[in-house]
Amino acid sequence: RFHHTSISHLCSCSKTVSDEKYQDPFQLGRRDLKNLYEDIKKELLVSTAELKEMCDYYFDGKGKAFRPMIVVLMARACNIHHNNSREVQASQRSVAIIAEMIHTASLVHDDVIDDANSRRGKMTVNQIWGERKAVLAGDFILSAASVALARIGNTTIISVLTQVIEDLVRGEFLQLGSKENENERFAHYLEKTFKKTASLIANSCKAVSILGCPDPKVHEIAYQYGKNVGIAFQLIDDVLDFTSCADHLGKPAAADLKLGLATGPVLFACRQFPEMNAMIMRRFSKPGDVERARKYVLQSDGVQQTTYLAQRYCHEATREISKLRPSPEREALIQLTEMVLMRDK
Repeated sequence: RFHHTSISHLCSCSKTVSDEKYQDPFQLGRRDLKNLYEDIKKELLVSTAELKEMCDYYFDGKGKAFRPMIVVLMARACNIHHNNSREVQASQRSVAIIAEMIHTASLVHDDVIDDANSRRGKMTVNQIWGERKAVLAGDFILSAASVALARIGNTTIISVLTQVIEDLVRGEFLQLGSKENENERFAHYLEKTFKKTASLIANSCKAVSILGCPDPKVHEIAYQYGKNVGIAFQLIDDVLDFTSCADHLGKPAAADLKLGLATGPVLFACRQFPEMNAMIMRRFSKPGDVERARKYVLQSDGVQQTTYLAQRYCHEATREISKLRPSPEREALIQLTEMVLMRDK
């Protein structure tokens, strides 16, 4: 676990949470997420048994509910900052549910695009039910999320969260393309990362801040925190594709290379091994490309550099959220940035 050692000494000096104030984000967010998956399933009331089975497949309650947890913690932190209210509003909890539904719909669709056969350690929807039905199941989950979003009855919130769906589509298109110019490649990669991963977290955080507090400065803090944590989360994900074993990840290792994707560790490695440029341009399509590229990445400082970059984003997220009034939820959100860096799957 290379990146653990490379960041451990850095984490100790950036600790902003003393042991006395330490808040486990998962414990703190748990009460607001109780029955989360049951409530999602209520949104997915469907007439056909097969469609219901497909929709329920990923909502099995076994995920960490990482996104909804950030959303409810942000809701509480903003409510406390605004008027010391310690309750999460029903509309704010709805945003957490909608965020998880949009995220899951995007996973179903991504697995079809990538022709993936495993996700979270089990077979994908497209492998079991076929691509056509998987596309429709993803569409159905998105439509149910849209109905739940309309029920909140706030046009600003609708606008903020529909931006996420647009970004997901644009991000997927960015991933399907690649830049010939090396200098543009990293910007292209970070833009894709924001749209595919961070936009959902950023805009969900912004939505609950709008519902809980009228101050536009707070909305921007919530957005920036979500954006920076989201990008860091994906950067570490891209590192784990090289450093973690398949059993641990719940999906094949080097999956991104096999899909022809040049992620952070590859782009950094390319600076030390320019011969990787041709491989990036042909999307690692020649026999032996994937193995060679993986070897170059592990010989380079690509993993370390990507981890350092993730750390910079987490530091920025902490700087933003620290502008809010102190609360256990604010401390938990700070703690979460460290957990993002330390995770190994």
